[in-house]
Amino acid sequence: MGVVTTMDPESARQPQVPPQGKLSNSGPVFVAGRGMGLRPRGKHYVCGSVAAFTNIIITFPIQKVLFRQQLHGLRATEAVQQLQREGLRNLYRGLLPPLLQKTTTVAIMFGLYEDFSRLLLQHARASGAPELLTRSVAAALAGTAEAALTPFERVQTLLQDHRHNGRFQNTAHAFRTLLRDYGVKECYRGLVPVLLRNGPSNVLFFGLRGPIKQRLPDAHTKTGHLLNDFVCGGLLGAALGIMFYPLNVVKSRAQAQVGGEFVPCLRVLATVWRERGGSVALLFRGATLNYHRSLLSWGIINATYELLLKVV
Repeated sequence: MGVVTTMDPESARQPQVPPQGKLSNSGPVFVAGRGMGLRPRGKHYVCGSVAAFTNIIITFPIQKVLFRQQLHGLRATEAVQQLQREGLRNLYRGLLPPLLQKTTTVAIMFGLYEDFSRLLLQHARASGAPELLTRSVAAALAGTAEAALTPFERVQTLLQDHRHNGRFQNTAHAFRTLLRDYGVKECYRGLVPVLLRNGPSNVLFFGLRGPIKQRLPDAHTKTGHLLNDFVCGGLLGAALGIMFYPLNVVKSRAQAQVGGEFVPCLRVLATVWRERGGSVALLFRGATLNYHRSLLSWGIINATYELLLKVV
């Protein structure tokens, strides 16, 4: 049995390259010269992207209900009724931005984490830096890189907000309007809460994924491994979703605005807090649905990612 690490076991085995044409003892890592599969450095990006695609198609309607709760402080039933009045035609309105954004960011999340870990560990061994610290830095860097795709979240917010239904026709039209009328800066409205969310959440996700899976019952079948990966990813995603929920509320409120002053995060949070009567329960309205959506979403992402790693 290999050394137990507090970080993700998949990434932990990457620096060790098995003999040419063979599989590693701990997983199906294909090496150059095998003549099949993707190169190890590329498969994490592909697997992450496909996992995110699967998740978005399944969970988008739930995300849309949650968004309305975050933005307007509605009850779940009120948000569902609002979507029902808008009709089935508009249910998947705004799908393209999160599809593009999530498939790319999850690819970056898993792929860059593996690449940064491999690169940093080479230097860490020489300097004697702790592996946990090195992998935490790799996770934070990957999360920060994801923030480059904030414009997709920005447009998704505008297309999901019913107040902009008549102004923005689709994803391309929304991007054209923002760039033409307000410039590139407007596309990055809400960047600060995204940065505050992505880096720390990545560190916690990759740092706890391995230990949580080790504490689950041993799996002896493919179905058992798939279930363990689902539970591990789902529990982590749900917990992190609750932890960073106020930042998502701030992001949604900031990105629903078009033009005007770029209001600092704390002022946006103070405005939402005041509008909701200083109630923690109202600030976290939608958190219950977010918990269940994150449980499902990150369960799907983690299980699909790990499954694809074995077959790609």
